[in-house]
Amino acid sequence: MEKEDTGIRKPGMGNQETGKTGVIKFDIGKLGLKKTEDYPETEKAEKIEIDKIETRAADKKNQNLMQLIRRVHGLVEKPDIEKHRQSQDHIGAILGNTKDMRYRELDIDGMYGEWVSVNRAHMKKYVIMHCHGGGYSTGSSLYARTLTSKLAESTSMDVFCFDYRLAPENPYPAAVEDAVKAWNYLMLLGYGARDVVLTGDSAGGNLALALVLKLKQEGRLLPRGMVLMSPWTDLTSSGRSFQTKAEVDPVLDSGYIDRMIHAYAEGQDLTEPMISPLFGDFGGFPPIYIQVGENEILLSDSLRLHKKLIESNVSVKIDVCPGMWHVFQMSPVKAAWSAMDKNAEFIFDICR
Repeated sequence: MEKEDTGIRKPGMGNQETGKTGVIKFDIGKLGLKKTEDYPETEKAEKIEIDKIETRAADKKNQNLMQLIRRVHGLVEKPDIEKHRQSQDHIGAILGNTKDMRYRELDIDGMYGEWVSVNRAHMKKYVIMHCHGGGYSTGSSLYARTLTSKLAESTSMDVFCFDYRLAPENPYPAAVEDAVKAWNYLMLLGYGARDVVLTGDSAGGNLALALVLKLKQEGRLLPRGMVLMSPWTDLTSSGRSFQTKAEVDPVLDSGYIDRMIHAYAEGQDLTEPMISPLFGDFGGFPPIYIQVGENEILLSDSLRLHKKLIESNVSVKIDVCPGMWHVFQMSPVKAAWSAMDKNAEFIFDICR
């Protein structure tokens, strides 16, 4: 009895006519199976579900991190402003000092300043001048080491920081006057304006912008470029993010901002460009790079500044960092170092 040829050959089973080794052949359609590409909707649904799971996990991790930042900030912020300043300096001393860095203190006509450098061969042609943050009422070069050390490390450039007079003891325009003094100190050292990259965080970003507006007003040469981290640009607090980000910002709230405004600019016109640089004339400004956290009430201050700079034909770039908070670059997290690497890339680019 002849057997029907099913088309199936076992491995090693030779073809009697040709002597060639056969292979098992399946007609997927006849066997009732479907090819992978026949399940596009199923695969798409699975991918969407996996993405949702990964997003939820990332959101949960970020929420935990935000809660930690909120708790740490709560330990630093004190009702007594002098204790608040001391707490910040303590944090700066702990997080900012490393054996890889060198700190040189100096006196600039009664104003404290310091140079932050890496303990290795590094670039001397260009320097960074950093304006520290703190709402114009707190902050110092010591506290700013959490940033200046990273700036020096990532760029291999010397970073100069200074302690401008603070409010409420010394309200506006004391800080702007001291920033001009710090700038003049660098010029007297022999640096040209184009040898200096100006950086600032929070109120220090405000001060950096006010300084350049002042230099422009006086007809002086401007710095090579600027890096602004979560700059506080509008003391009228008119940005939408004051409402939309109020619940998620782990560092700032409107009450704190109002106290800082009262201490620094009580009785002043808050639309004055030296107080709120957002309302200034940016024509002729050098290239600017802005970094801001997605979850901060000052987000609008950066977005509106970016728009105003574009309208003024200034070369500007902005990065809104997902899940990040106000001046997150200070924190000992991977995202902070990644942001500093981007700062360094911008600085290298404008210093070519």
